[in-house]
Amino acid sequence: MSVHWKSWLSNEGAKHLFLVFWLALNLWLFCGSFLYYSGPQYYYLLQMIGLGLCVSRASASVLNLNCCLILLPICRTLLGCLKGSQKVPSRKTRRLLDKNKTFHATCGITICVASAVHVGAHMINAFNFSVNYNKDFPGLNVASYKNEDPRKIIFATVPGVTGVLMVLVLFLMCTASTTAIRTSNYNVFFYTHNLFFVFYMLLIVHVSGGVLKYQSNLEGHPPGCFHINKSAQGDIHGPRFAGEPSAFSLETVQQYFPAQQSFAQNTFGKVCTEDPVFKPHFPETWLWISGPLCLYCAERLYRYIRSSKPVTITSVISHPCDVIEIQMIKEDFRARPGQYIILHCPGVSALEQHPFTLTMCPTDNKATFGVHLKVVGDWTERFRDLLLSHSSDAAEILPILHQRHYPSLYIDGPFGSPSEEVLNYEVSLCVAGGIGVTPFASLLNQLRSSWEQYKLRRLYFIWVCRDIESFRWFADLLCMLHDKLWQENRPDYLNIQLYLSQADGMQKIIGEKYHALNSRLSVGRPNWKTLFQELAKCNRQKTVGVFCCGPKGISKALHRLCNSSNPFGTTFEYNKESFS
Repeated sequence: MSVHWKSWLSNEGAKHLFLVFWLALNLWLFCGSFLYYSGPQYYYLLQMIGLGLCVSRASASVLNLNCCLILLPICRTLLGCLKGSQKVPSRKTRRLLDKNKTFHATCGITICVASAVHVGAHMINAFNFSVNYNKDFPGLNVASYKNEDPRKIIFATVPGVTGVLMVLVLFLMCTASTTAIRTSNYNVFFYTHNLFFVFYMLLIVHVSGGVLKYQSNLEGHPPGCFHINKSAQGDIHGPRFAGEPSAFSLETVQQYFPAQQSFAQNTFGKVCTEDPVFKPHFPETWLWISGPLCLYCAERLYRYIRSSKPVTITSVISHPCDVIEIQMIKEDFRARPGQYIILHCPGVSALEQHPFTLTMCPTDNKATFGVHLKVVGDWTERFRDLLLSHSSDAAEILPILHQRHYPSLYIDGPFGSPSEEVLNYEVSLCVAGGIGVTPFASLLNQLRSSWEQYKLRRLYFIWVCRDIESFRWFADLLCMLHDKLWQENRPDYLNIQLYLSQADGMQKIIGEKYHALNSRLSVGRPNWKTLFQELAKCNRQKTVGVFCCGPKGISKALHRLCNSSNPFGTTFEYNKESFS
């Protein structure tokens, strides 16, 4: 299956262009810092600790950049405002904003790699500080005496101690962010990930130690010059390596520091009248991270204030296959189809909170909104028990009408998601796997109210489930939307295809009540290649938006087909919904 360049550019072009720009920026900072710290103001420090200085400072620049950028993708409110703003009209730009989680993870991996390089370089620096201790320059030395234990140098300085603590915090955050731990024990991921604030505080303190110093009087003391008061004794100012003579010749500089040959050729043999003066660096890390950190803190404060008032739960409905529907009301709550909210129930956990897609959005005529959640973990189990603790039959698909005391529930949001773009295509394909149907439920609800105002003119909806009972979650909604479109003489507007991946339970077919769905139910899995060929043939020369929320196998197959070529000139733009 060949890749079509137009489809590839549509799906991957903006992402890869941004990635190239980000990589180029990292490379430019690394090389620029490396060359800068090879300059004459670091002549004596370079002779003392070698190229470990350049590598450590170059990797520190990469760390500063990514510690700055990693906070921006998790500013959900900011991204939502950008995505909904009329100043961002491009669909490709809005789709690029949906890659915030991927970019956040990429920055995190880069921070880990740069930290490993930074730590390795500083371990070599600590060793060289010990071996190349020079009594002529007490202000430049970090070791207290020659051949001091490098471990003592590390643990006796502020940068060393804070560096060790940062490595520990970063190790905890990274290991807990792996898919295995994040899915099996979300609490571990949640609590360790919030250590990022400790990491940033340590990072600010880390650069305040003033260990690495530069020479500030290059005009009064060109490095490598003869001191006028000591030339009679034949003493040349300059530190020496172990086993090297006290005087540094031009040949020695050329051998160990070829980058400084031109400078050495101009300065050796000159006479100076003053000693070199060394000063610590002005800490720059806070300049990088203070802006994004303040922005993130301001957003968190805004979200805390916005979510401080609990919602009013109007009804709780228990659906088959351990799915709970919660309908709520909150004053001045507005949301667009496809968005999601974050639920926080103090009765379940004081800090833990989870995102859920809105399956029903408030409208001008109805303020009720709702979510469907599947019981798959400790948090959802405890939440389900609190909601249904007084229910006589939790499995019955009926609203709980009698008065009950529901637990306090707070919501944060709404926030944007890729599913918002479904209505912005003329033709859209929505593929759901199991409970992955929830991002599309609010869109179907919205089309049931009104479809004329949107650009969407044809919607292909494919839903794959293992259990026949799972289709009951939104069977009423699908039937009502189907009947509405038929009554309005638009039977081709919505194409519903339901697939039961396992044949067990076919005798429990949805029934005559849902006759519109019975004819659209097939046993087995969709033939994605044939499906895409039919879509391309029916929508020649058009752009089809493909939206997926389901298992990785389905997602990978759809992504591959979206990038493949077809003889009809149809372009498929891939959008993935994920809360992992």
